Amino acid sequence: MLVIPAIDLKGGEVVRLAQGDPLHQTSYSSDPIAVAKRWEDEGAPILHLVDLDGAFSGSPRQLGVAADVAKAVKVPIQLGGGLRSLAALEQAFASGIERVVLGTAAIEDETFLIAACRRYPGKVLLGIDARDGKVAIRGWAEHTRLQATELAARSADLPLAAIIYTDIRRDGMLTGPNVEALQRVAQASRHPLIASGGIATLDDVKRMAALDPSRIIGVLIGKALYEGSFSLKEAIAAAT
Repeated sequence: MLVIPAIDLKGGEVVRLAQGDPLHQTSYSSDPIAVAKRWEDEGAPILHLVDLDGAFSGSPRQLGVAADVAKAVKVPIQLGGGLRSLAALEQAFASGIERVVLGTAAIEDETFLIAACRRYPGKVLLGIDARDGKVAIRGWAEHTRLQATELAARSADLPLAAIIYTDIRRDGMLTGPNVEALQRVAQASRHPLIASGGIATLDDVKRMAALDPSRIIGVLIGKALYEGSFSLKEAIAAAT
């Protein structure tokens, strides 16, 4: 199972939000490149970058920082947050980003998601962020009536790289992953899933790695790494 460190960007800094709330922000570094190199040195197979400013504003705000990170490391970069047009995707890929994560725009405009997948097959990840099973959009500030399982099912025929499923209530809280919800989405989807939200211990990593590897191919880890709960090397070993 892939263990993927998350680098959330806001105002040029590496931060973490509790349940996506900008009023509950912890800043960990003013040097995203140094953080990216650290994770690369510890064995990260991929780096997951989130433009939080873009997620809240609706258009990319940290693309320059993401491009600098992509130039500084050799591992692939995947980027989400504010990517809501084909022009924004083109700019991201031209900046050295390997894969993009689409959330709000993919949910509000299915034709955009289809067009993005057709233009960039295998390079688009669908971000499904849910609270109590229902999808949230616009940096998790707005909630919909759409079930996460329904969204996963209706995306079955698209050439996605994977689906990233985030349980908002667990994100940044160090309370353990919502395995039951993750499995429900996995059962509804024909695409592999990357799990996000709640990883707190190496036992959590081992639990995720014990799930069906053909369905759950990776896990994003953020706060537990930044708080020093365990090292990335230890997490990779636990997932093996």
